[in-house]
Amino acid sequence: MTTANVALRAAVYEALRADGALGAALGGARIYDEPPRDAVFPYVTLGEARINAVAADGEAMHEHQLTLHAWSRQGGHREAHVISAALLQALDDAPLALESHRVVSLRFALADIRRESDGRTYHALVRFRAVTEPIS
Repeated sequence: MTTANVALRAAVYEALRADGALGAALGGARIYDEPPRDAVFPYVTLGEARINAVAADGEAMHEHQLTLHAWSRQGGHREAHVISAALLQALDDAPLALESHRVVSLRFALADIRRESDGRTYHALVRFRAVTEPIS
């Protein structure tokens, strides 16, 4: 395992916090690795990550599947869709800078938006696929 996954996650977090459209959709920079117990809705959390080794022309590359979660309690699906779109705009093909690694690609993979079992909370799962390689 390399440090690329840690660096990529940190760069994604910083890119999201700096994105004005996402901040407007959330009503502030409400992006969390671990949300506080009293988190104000809506907000985004950094979720699961899956890392796979990828060999390309003898280079040690890694494929990362990054999952982001958007949480809303604004009646209906609309706000969750707006936040998902802002996540897509903020990260799809974003030029993230990592120390000791290069982001070869960062692309949107899928979004799944649904109402949670409590009947009040809307949850958007937004996944991105990234490929990184060490800087020689």
